[in-house]
Amino acid sequence: MPQLTAPQFTARKGAAEKLVVLTAYDYTMARLVDAAGVDCVLVGDSLGMVVQGKGSTLAVTLDQMIYHAEMVGRAVENALTVVDLPFPINHYDTGAAIDAAARILKETRCQSVKLEGGEAQADTIHALVTAGIPVMAHVGLRPQSVHQLGGYKVQRDQDALLADARAASEAGAYGMVIECVPSAIAKAITDTVPIPTIGIGAGPDCDGQVLVVNDVLGMTAGYVPRFVKAYAHVGEAIQEAATAFTADVRSGKFPGPEQAFK
Repeated sequence: MPQLTAPQFTARKGAAEKLVVLTAYDYTMARLVDAAGVDCVLVGDSLGMVVQGKGSTLAVTLDQMIYHAEMVGRAVENALTVVDLPFPINHYDTGAAIDAAARILKETRCQSVKLEGGEAQADTIHALVTAGIPVMAHVGLRPQSVHQLGGYKVQRDQDALLADARAASEAGAYGMVIECVPSAIAKAITDTVPIPTIGIGAGPDCDGQVLVVNDVLGMTAGYVPRFVKAYAHVGEAIQEAATAFTADVRSGKFPGPEQAFK
């Protein structure tokens, strides 16, 4: 099956079958997620928290995004691939954003970039699209602006959110993530813009949904946002397997004859 493209993703706006997006940060996870039939694999700057163990996404660098995205780009054969532009690239001049996005596409085999922001970033979105770089927008809670927003809070200003969504769409974004927004506002945005909306903590009326793969697999320790649903308990399974391996090695049960060469 040919790999899904950004225009094909956009054409799924309003379809009965919802779009499915999951994150991946390495070759193995990306291969498994792609084989599951998701529509889009996101190399998110959330890797700063779930891979690097940091408290936010702000310290993630462009080189780190490219390092992880290159692995994902080699693994994915069917889904659309999108890579976050890390902080603070989308807050610089448009030339810096184009240079960074071009590096991502050239060095990773991924197809598009995601950029946080709406009205304030409309010129950057337009410049990227004009340069031939597909852009997914991101409105609502923007983790790269966590200090400006006063923390990881639900965003409730409907007029501002609609203005951001319209501006990003009119600038040429092919899709849009809506994060941590009341369901009614997310529905209003979805009904307003002509591009697919992908919700995370934005209720059931978006055109699709995205979650961090570690959350879906039940690998997240500590606080888990209320919008997360774990579909497995992989974290527990990993710990149990490592505990059993440790016990077998220390007791002399591993390696046994079947793991040894003659």
